[in-house]
Amino acid sequence: MKQSLPVLPYAFDAFEPYIDARTMEVHYTKHHQTYVDKLNAVLDKHHDLAAMPLEEIMMKLSKLHLSDADKTAIRNHGGGHLNHSLFWHIMSPQKDRDESLITEIKGTFGSLDEFTQLFTDKAATLFGSGWVWLVRNDKKKLEVYTLPNQDSPYLTDHTPIIGLDVWEHAYYLKYQNRRAEYVAAWWNVLKLLP
Repeated sequence: MKQSLPVLPYAFDAFEPYIDARTMEVHYTKHHQTYVDKLNAVLDKHHDLAAMPLEEIMMKLSKLHLSDADKTAIRNHGGGHLNHSLFWHIMSPQKDRDESLITEIKGTFGSLDEFTQLFTDKAATLFGSGWVWLVRNDKKKLEVYTLPNQDSPYLTDHTPIIGLDVWEHAYYLKYQNRRAEYVAAWWNVLKLLP
């Protein structure tokens, strides 16, 4: 089964002024499409994998009998595809509060403000390119951490809930090197939290 870009439920300009239309278009049609294309090129060589859900492939990646090059390609491009697919899904022009998640965040991190500050600090201090994650870990507890490049929480059997792309391609056209401004603006388009 070929992987494909998820259909966006909004226009590229839906997040103005927080995320500009040109960044959204390039991010989705160029960067994400490249991850999909390069992932499909690897999966085309391994028909047994092509039938598996991508999340399962990522969870089993270290145990699969593949060349190091193919594992790296799946890690990078499969992670890029999964990460971005979630990223597009958790953003919306309208808020759709997840009250049970909010309650759980408050129970784990003390308050929404404390969670937001922790997440924001992780995004601001991540060296280089990568992602900040709110995940449900293997003990079913919430956890916040960063991962480099396009690494996916599924690699460690964690389930991603919220992910923020802090690669420069996610913000450079509008914010240049001002990552902190991008992160602050992004909270306005995250649909799950107020």
